[in-house]
This record gives sequence, structure tokens and C-alpha cells, in this order.
Amino acid sequence: MKITLLTHFKEFEKRSNTGRLVIDVLGIAAEQLCWDRMNPPARLLEEIGAGGVALIYPGSMGDAGDDMTGIHQVVLIDGTWHEARKIHQRSPYLQNIRRICLATGAKSVYNLRKNQKEFGLCTAECVIEVLRLSGDIAEAERLQERFLAFIRPPGAMRGVVQGH
Repeated sequence: MKITLLTHFKEFEKRSNTGRLVIDVLGIAAEQLCWDRMNPPARLLEEIGAGGVALIYPGSMGDAGDDMTGIHQVVLIDGTWHEARKIHQRSPYLQNIRRICLATGAKSVYNLRKNQKEFGLCTAECVIEVLRLSGDIAEAERLQERFLAFIRPPGAMRGVVQGH
């Protein structure tokens, strides 16, 4: 399974970006492409045209579920929820590809940014779920371990020392 992170340019500068973590852990099985509204990545357009590519993106209850049959590559929009929505709306090539909606029902444990959606997963959490769905449990566990080490305990960003 190839993981493609379509990343908003602002994310490359953020220390809280979990896309870099995905790239570090998965190596050549993942790639991070900078989204550009006027110049979409040519290779990604070719891969979408060839088929077997799905977009991991939330949708309404009637949208596609989490069936990964026939999928060999997934695209995730890597950015804030606001940025991701704009990227999706401004990228015609993302409108008609198969959509996979991750319905874990679990709350995100990502705590490095404010104003997160209640059941919105961060990029690393989405990739962990995709790996599990595709049967790559060992890689999912490895990424999960690194992700949990990456995020800080609640309060750590505010200088609160746990247990005090």
C-alpha cells in the first residue's frame, strides 16, 4: 500500500505536523507532495488516472465506507481541517476518485493543536487506520508507537508537569 500525503505548504514548517512522522516511519512506502492549486502533481494525476487510488476523506453517511478492495494507493490531505477542506474543494482531480471514510468512532488522541474536530483524526492516526484496514498490522503498530511518543501528555505544552 502506497501512502501519498498531499500536504498544504504551511504544514512543512509546523513542528506539530504528523505527516513527517509518517514519512520517517514508513520510508519509501509513503510520500509527501506539496499541494499547489495551479500545478497539481503530474505523477499523482497519472496514478489517479491508472486507477486503484482512493482518497481518505470524511464524507456523509451515504459515502463510501472503508472497503479497501482494489486499492493499492491512498491519498490523504495533510493540513488543518480548514486547509484540507479548501484543498479538496479546489482540486478537481480529487472530486471523482474513490473515497474511503474511516469510521473508527474513536476520538483522536492528538493534542498538539487547538480546535480539532471531535472525531477528526490527525494525519498519522488516519495512516495507522489505513494500515490496519490493509492488513499491515506490524507497520500500524510501529507508527502508533512513534506517534504516541511524538505527542505530549495533556498539559505538557502549557508547562504543566504531570503528577504535580
